Amino acid sequence: MAEMRLQQRQTAQLSAQQVMTNQLLQLPLMQLEQRIYDEVQDNPMLELVEERRQDDGAAGSTQAATADSAEMFDSVSRFERSSMKVRADGGNRETVSAGRTSGSASGGEERFFQAVQHDTLHERLLRDLSLQEGIGEREVRIAAEILGNLDSDGYLTEPLEVIIDGLRQSDIDASEADVREIQQKIWYLDPPGVAVANLRERLLVELSVYEHEHDPEAVGVARTILNEAFDDFMNKRFDRLLKKLNLQKRQLEAAIDVITSLDPHPGEAFFDEGGHYISPDFIVIYENGALTAVLNDRSSLSVRVSDEYREVLAKRKVPKEDRQFMRQKLQRANEFVTALQVRRQTLLKVMEALLVAQAKFFIDGPRYLQPLVMKTIAEQTGYDISTISRAVNGKYVQTRFGVFELKYFFSGAVSTDEGEELSSRIIKQQLRDLIEGENPVEPLSDDRLAELLSGKGVQIARRTVAKYREQMQIPVARLRKKIG
Repeated sequence: MAEMRLQQRQTAQLSAQQVMTNQLLQLPLMQLEQRIYDEVQDNPMLELVEERRQDDGAAGSTQAATADSAEMFDSVSRFERSSMKVRADGGNRETVSAGRTSGSASGGEERFFQAVQHDTLHERLLRDLSLQEGIGEREVRIAAEILGNLDSDGYLTEPLEVIIDGLRQSDIDASEADVREIQQKIWYLDPPGVAVANLRERLLVELSVYEHEHDPEAVGVARTILNEAFDDFMNKRFDRLLKKLNLQKRQLEAAIDVITSLDPHPGEAFFDEGGHYISPDFIVIYENGALTAVLNDRSSLSVRVSDEYREVLAKRKVPKEDRQFMRQKLQRANEFVTALQVRRQTLLKVMEALLVAQAKFFIDGPRYLQPLVMKTIAEQTGYDISTISRAVNGKYVQTRFGVFELKYFFSGAVSTDEGEELSSRIIKQQLRDLIEGENPVEPLSDDRLAELLSGKGVQIARRTVAKYREQMQIPVARLRKKIG
């Protein structure tokens, strides 16, 4: 006979209200608006409320961050796909004010964001190609199949057989020569260098397009470097290039200037598809010695339960099935309204805690970012760490020094000789400053960088320097070296 046991276990189950609250909490502002519209469309019990609110003391203007100007080809790293990061430093002030939060953006100024329709890279290339002589519907469909197989940086890494098979499924018979002919036409459209196989091909295509803008001798040497010594160029083996190609230093410098004027990511602006932009969830204002965080509700878009349906539900003549349906929708509507309120209160509370913890940052700039972990904010607000993580993920704040993701304010700490704790982001900035100020002929090694940081009172291991350098996508000293 099978043995039977009785066990008692305690499990945690989230209610529908908690699930919805967590879902809305992690949504950024743009996605939240879409979710509200979708919910209103699906639930007849809900109706939109668009009341513009005004809170005293919230008026003021903010400054957008400006990117540091720098030589575009300081290193070979520009030929690698990397994210653009904005850095800004502010002035120094002597006082630090505690933070306070406010309800919503105000000051009588109407704020709105309008999405603008842009052609995608594929649409633009297909349109330009279709205008060329000898290009019909068949050639455009071949081009569309090629463009549909590009990777995120515009390279065609798939073999041509894949393109041919895809065309065959669309009842188009094309040979490898046919595909190659259309591919090469795409190469020389605007922007040039799309649908090539690798970076070397892209640079050669761009060199052919823009060669009239440069000295003919430099263009000739640049083409020779790309064809015969591309690996030496990418690894900055300048001595080997001089010897291998029998060049003078002046000739090599001119040729490298030509190559580095080319764009390794010509379609980068189009791959963003034109519609992705950041709308900050908070706007922080510093006035009269006080910090104010304004929740950017834009048009204060919200929802409420319709009174009309409440009155219908109160009537006894409503059929049972209709009444049950309306009660379900009413419960869902109430849960949604409550979830929006909880989201708003949670974000305000978290932002208030950040204003206090990072007051020096909001007043004096990024150089004064303090070490901070989510556990600290969780303890101050009374929320779980998972709630803090949802609240800061994908949310942005606009400050006098630029727009920052809320996750930016959380970082580890490194101790100095005086026992003071510095944010790892500050250490990375000091590391970047050292590298930007190095002699490009003899760049600083990781060991030397660790020694220089130690001289500033920051005790850090060489492997930590290497880790921070890689996180900032800065190449090793050998690849940062320039012609002497």
